[in-house]
Amino acid sequence: MNTIERNLRDIKTSIPKEVTLVAVSKTKPVSELMQAYDAGQRVFGENKIQEMTQKWEEMPKDISWHMIGHVQTNKVKYMAPFVDLIHAVDSIKLLKEIDKQAKKHDRIINCLLQVKIAREESKFGLDQEEVITILNSEEIKELANVRIRGLMGMATFTSDQQQIKKEFNSIGNFFKELKPKYPELEVLSIGMSGDYNTAIDCGSTMVRIGSSIFGARNYN
Repeated sequence: MNTIERNLRDIKTSIPKEVTLVAVSKTKPVSELMQAYDAGQRVFGENKIQEMTQKWEEMPKDISWHMIGHVQTNKVKYMAPFVDLIHAVDSIKLLKEIDKQAKKHDRIINCLLQVKIAREESKFGLDQEEVITILNSEEIKELANVRIRGLMGMATFTSDQQQIKKEFNSIGNFFKELKPKYPELEVLSIGMSGDYNTAIDCGSTMVRIGSSIFGARNYN
């Protein structure tokens, strides 16, 4: 059993069955993604559309590709033929573009609304009022080719677990409040390699794990 296979097995046994594991494969070569694929992993997350598209072309077609990075509207067309879930949607403008490109391929693309929970200025996202405004907007009801499936959040990059827990709890409670009124919201994407257990305690249904599966990223 190779390291990637062993890491995957260890993580899958440590998380509840109903939590989806997104293997974050950015910067990793197809050969390493295929090791994860051969070990049964079918959900992969990338943060650059070009890289994801190249991997999609080379790899088996039963993979669910998730775009987890910030999305520029002019790049949506490249992933529209195949992307399964877009995590970081933070505007109606972006939703309209996703709808337009999805239509061309006769597809429905699932999306998550990114909620800003971190203290850092660098993180994108909507506040809670903006999320409710989007969910209630007439414009959204006209978009037949996108489905808003839930929320996504990124915690502050810190070793302070209490801070992270507070942020995860804030989006977890917000998600719980929305669900009765918006039953189509099924996904709460919070938690990464360093904090996914905390995220699951706070109600996460989807964790995005990279370095704990594939090792450190190749940013050279």
